[in-house]
Amino acid sequence: METPLRRTPRQARSKARLAQVLRAAERILVEEGVEALTTTRVAAEAEVSVGSLYQYLPDRGAIIDALAAGWFARLEAVMDDLARAAAGERWEDPVGVLIDAYAGIYRTEHGFRALWFGSGLTERTRAADREHKRRMADGIRRVLLALDVVADGEDLARACHAAVLAADALAQEAFRRDADGDAALLDEAKVMLRGYLTDVVARDRHL
Repeated sequence: METPLRRTPRQARSKARLAQVLRAAERILVEEGVEALTTTRVAAEAEVSVGSLYQYLPDRGAIIDALAAGWFARLEAVMDDLARAAAGERWEDPVGVLIDAYAGIYRTEHGFRALWFGSGLTERTRAADREHKRRMADGIRRVLLALDVVADGEDLARACHAAVLAADALAQEAFRRDADGDAALLDEAKVMLRGYLTDVVARDRHL
């Protein structure tokens, strides 16, 4: 994943300072909204100089892009863990496992919700999100292959991408309605995606 930073910190102290800045930016985002994410405000909250901040994050857009990149990386790491787990386990309800896992992340990542439900996404973040969804779709593909429920191929890749797009839209709406996620809507998402997975598997067996 391409870094959105002006420059990448190399030393441990610089990395720690950047992490401190991003934690401060997330607090501001959650408590005050995206409009409060000015470099001056973030530097003050993080207790660093504006000059130090400018080395890595020259403006609000860069701050947003860096926060989003961190969230994407965490989501993708969870997907990698699930794909590894699927290789050694038998899941009776893979759709339920995946949706429950990501609903849990939505509940705890308040900054992610604040950014996505606000109006501050940059074009770079939107482009990064499209690539992120493709990587998540590949994670779904790896889960299904590990569970040995379907054969690999272009059709599977396309179906997994469609499933990720649908699940993301439903999850966002569920958490717009309720900070803990509208349970009824999440259940409907599971019903819908289980049906879709059943159809994908059936299509594969008829090839």
